[in-house]
Amino acid sequence: MSIFVAVDQIDKVFELTGGGKYIALKGINLEIKKGEFVSLIGHSGCGKSTLLNMIAGLDLPTEGVVTLEGQRITKPGPDRMVVFQNYSLLPWRTVRENITLAVDSVMKGMPAGERKAIVEKHIDMVGLRPHADKQPGMLSGGQKQRVAIARALAIRPKLLLLDEPFGALDALTRGNLQEQLMQICQENEVTAVMVTHDVDEAVLLSDRIVMLTNGPESKIGDILEVDIPRPRKRMEVVEHPSYYSLRSEMIYFLNQQKRIKKIRARKTANIARHGLEKVNLEIGFLPLTACAPLAIALEKGFFAKHGLDEVSLVRESSWRGIVDGMTGGYLDAAQMPSGMPMWLTLGGHNNQPLPVVTALTMTRNGNAITLARRFYEEGVQSLSDFKNYLLRTRDLRHTMGVVHPASMHNLLLRYWLAAGGIDPDLDVDMKTIPPAQMVADLKAGSIDGYCVGEPWNYRAAVEQIGFTIATDLEVWFGHPGKVLGVREDWAEAYPNTHIALTKALLEACYYCAIPENALEIRQILARREYVSNDIEYIQIEDPNSGTCSLDYPLRDYAHHQFYSDSAINRPSRTEQIWIMSQLARWGDTPFPRNWVEVVERVCRVRVFSTAARELGLDISYTRQPIQLFDGTPFNADDPISYLNSLHIKRDVSVAEVILDTPTRRVA
Repeated sequence: MSIFVAVDQIDKVFELTGGGKYIALKGINLEIKKGEFVSLIGHSGCGKSTLLNMIAGLDLPTEGVVTLEGQRITKPGPDRMVVFQNYSLLPWRTVRENITLAVDSVMKGMPAGERKAIVEKHIDMVGLRPHADKQPGMLSGGQKQRVAIARALAIRPKLLLLDEPFGALDALTRGNLQEQLMQICQENEVTAVMVTHDVDEAVLLSDRIVMLTNGPESKIGDILEVDIPRPRKRMEVVEHPSYYSLRSEMIYFLNQQKRIKKIRARKTANIARHGLEKVNLEIGFLPLTACAPLAIALEKGFFAKHGLDEVSLVRESSWRGIVDGMTGGYLDAAQMPSGMPMWLTLGGHNNQPLPVVTALTMTRNGNAITLARRFYEEGVQSLSDFKNYLLRTRDLRHTMGVVHPASMHNLLLRYWLAAGGIDPDLDVDMKTIPPAQMVADLKAGSIDGYCVGEPWNYRAAVEQIGFTIATDLEVWFGHPGKVLGVREDWAEAYPNTHIALTKALLEACYYCAIPENALEIRQILARREYVSNDIEYIQIEDPNSGTCSLDYPLRDYAHHQFYSDSAINRPSRTEQIWIMSQLARWGDTPFPRNWVEVVERVCRVRVFSTAARELGLDISYTRQPIQLFDGTPFNADDPISYLNSLHIKRDVSVAEVILDTPTRRVA
């Protein structure tokens, strides 16, 4: 399909009374192919209808151009027909007369008989033959919209533009019209652009879905490719493997935009107090047992104790929310998987390096690998059993869930599989899923297992949905789990705040490690604003009870380590080099030729040391080698040789990673 409509770098600015300006759209680039159905989705006020009007020629961009088949659009024309939500029918004319008026106006040179045949054909096309001689006042809302669609298609436009055409209709009528429109567009190869708020409608009808961010200065946030084959039927679409992922992508995007709007509305200027550059912080976290230090720092007053008396904890549903918050600059700091600072720094997100630093490891361990119960029933109790099972079932595809490419869950699961001779990209499928969704997906059978943090392994075992085949105590005891992450430019702008934040969380980690506090911590985490789960699933220490209810004891619980005087909270350069090597091993990021510089930029050991010293903590540190279960040695002084020695890996690329010079600028 060739480029049919091109929207080239358009801006739309509205002049306001009093001399001000409102920038509705900024830098919109979009290409639409002939025969393609494209939906525009976003919250009210994001400029969807404004963009549609400029494609229609009803309005002109302030900057940039819109073209149709290479010709610049400067005014409305019959080659572009718009169907509005309010029908726009002449009330004194019948169905036939409304359609005839449009055909006669556009096709004056055509013989009357041919024009009449076109009118009758389109009356039949939308199923209005019994109502052809009725005026609009005698029709239902759905019937009126069908007249508007028939009138639009009857003049044979090159481009059909629909502005929420079914928004005012009841669900049954809307569904029927969606089916008819889909059939008409498929049979007549119509190119269409539709504005909608309905995510299900967008998936059903579209080839691509363009998602617009909130205004002012709205832009294209993302474009989804709908890989569901045509012709489509509603139930077949719902049952397609891509349906729920596409739907969840849109819902996530819309929810994020809603959150960003709220944050912008309440955003105040940076508040400096107590010798700190900023005390009003937004800190992101996920509902996991590992969020305990953040919850305790807030609930027990450690943030306030260290001068941070206006801290808000922002609960995200997935690590993608944390990434968006950091890249968008609306989170000051976040609980992160231990690989995320390095992943962001190396350009893991959209190939754009974003220097992120960590000065504190908040938890170690706390992860496990869970398989569906049916594997246990078939005798799978070890890695070698799992490999043999895969060899016996080559005709089946097995899917393992992970929470993020940069998470230790992903890196440990891949390492565990590869050590057993299983290629994690070729022998199984890896699927990114939010942690809280793991148990539901395992129960539904859409995944066969996962690697995730607690409480989701423990819960699967308790509910007899799955079993723990390996904990991180067996894969890499003492590995970094969750870390504190901030953007490097934020750390440079607020150095004293960064130290205070590290002190508050380090003190909270110490509190979490005291056994007498375990019940109180579990009660706090069970609350709705944190993990929002039954307290029985939230374990701080080893529960020492075989609650798996299978006919063998539950494996050692993957309990978290929050604090120790052996420097488990200190950020480790060696561990970050290992993470760097694993990201390169699986093709997520290149291995940086300037790896020494990158590690020094990511690991803020000096901030940690200052925080520990000011707290009066006597923390000893000795560099320890990394020891994983298979015994493969890792030489942090020569990571390239280590990568070359691995048998199962992707093509490893080595490249200089250019990082901006650290400044005190805040995004």
